[in-house]
Amino acid sequence: MTRPTESVVDGSGARQDQGATARTPARPQDLPAVDRLLRQPAAAALLAEHGHTLVAGEARTLLDGLRTQALAGALEAAAVQPATLAAALEERVQARLAPRMRRVLNLTGTVIHTNLGRALLANAALAHVAAMMAGPNSLEYDLDSGGRGDRDSVVEELLCTLTGAEAATVVNNNAAAVLLTIAALARGKEVIVSRGELVEIGGAFRMPDVMASAGATLVEVGTTNRTHPKDYAQAITPRTGLLMKVHTSNYAVQGFTASVDEAEIARIAHQYGLPMATDLGSGALIDMTAWDLPAEPTPQQKIAAGCDVVTFSGDKLLGGPQAGLIVGRKDVIAQIRKFPMKRALRMSKLPLAALEATLRLYLRPERLAQDLPTLRLLTRPAGELQALAARLQPAVAAAVAPRFTVAVADMLGQIGSGSLPVARLPSAGLAIAPAQKKGAGRALDALAAALRAMPLPVIGRIADDRLWLDLRGLERPAEFTDQLPMLQAALRGQPDTTCHETA
Repeated sequence: MTRPTESVVDGSGARQDQGATARTPARPQDLPAVDRLLRQPAAAALLAEHGHTLVAGEARTLLDGLRTQALAGALEAAAVQPATLAAALEERVQARLAPRMRRVLNLTGTVIHTNLGRALLANAALAHVAAMMAGPNSLEYDLDSGGRGDRDSVVEELLCTLTGAEAATVVNNNAAAVLLTIAALARGKEVIVSRGELVEIGGAFRMPDVMASAGATLVEVGTTNRTHPKDYAQAITPRTGLLMKVHTSNYAVQGFTASVDEAEIARIAHQYGLPMATDLGSGALIDMTAWDLPAEPTPQQKIAAGCDVVTFSGDKLLGGPQAGLIVGRKDVIAQIRKFPMKRALRMSKLPLAALEATLRLYLRPERLAQDLPTLRLLTRPAGELQALAARLQPAVAAAVAPRFTVAVADMLGQIGSGSLPVARLPSAGLAIAPAQKKGAGRALDALAAALRAMPLPVIGRIADDRLWLDLRGLERPAEFTDQLPMLQAALRGQPDTTCHETA
């Protein structure tokens, strides 16, 4: 018979075996006070590293939660052991300090993924951001004159050189660029747009709503599928302030269609002494066909066509940070820059530094496919991806066996973020299928959850009863393969959802 010893819970009872202790309910009075918990050696180490405010706050929240469980009779005695409490406190502190925004591996096949941060910044942009954020910088200081400068000057000359525009200004995203342009040029007036170009982008951001927010009145011309030059000309009145064209970058209208190009709309606008603006959205600064990618209109083409203002994104095909770029005629850009709303929408020093460094890469176009991550990923040969998939298949198959099978598969990816919506990128990767058909959906959901729970989360896509891992976005395979033992352990710890269904 075992001799009774002091209980580790409250110092007053007989010792129980570990299984019995785990099953014994804890009482609220078994929980220590906050200060007593903080005197534990492990807690003292947390205090020394993180300070009293954070650690004491988490200790209080931890004990409050445990007390609620104890009052409900749902707290086991093992949960109030000093070592267990200290470990729980450390876990809470670490969780509280963990960032919500985390780096992930994008194996979805969508290169510029809106939900996964869009474009990756080039090394040159990352280095410039780090250097500029580490100390004071010349954001609004003219080093030549020693006086106040203009933050637009950081990138204006680059934008003019690259696009052929007379002037340029920047704001925090392209939606803001469109809003500001309309407000500055046509507030209280009418803006003429083809009915087939009244786009809606993510988050229910609709062109009619933008018009209303900018204080302008939308005048729709033409039909959904066909608009002609006379439609614009006939709609012009003394209240007209702007003619506008919107590039339908996130959808395509095909079949019996007709649209009016920028050159013709600009001619009509200028005939009546009006400005003409076009929104390109996706932000390609280069001829994409040079890399065997689908053609996308560029700001250079639209400036040459006579557009007074061109707006486009910095974080899509351009491959930089989130930004709204506005280029065009000098007097029109000056009017936009002076509009009061501009200050509320201006870019901060961090994305401005990233944008400057990204634009500088375009001065060396021959190196873009290696220096700019977006273009580098878009131009990876399918054969290279097939070879990579073949190398990874055995290790991935071993990690997910026996519940799943893994096959090398050809895939079709996409550019993403509304750019070239009907274009597909030949790609390759791994298709993971449940070994049994019963419960396949739950099994795939569990696998996707396990991949997302990795230290470096892996994001794929589920379709056609498989989990697809498109390898176009995987440039450092070891970041994935080094985590496979953890994936294997996680799957072994999950209940098997494929084998226990009843008819």
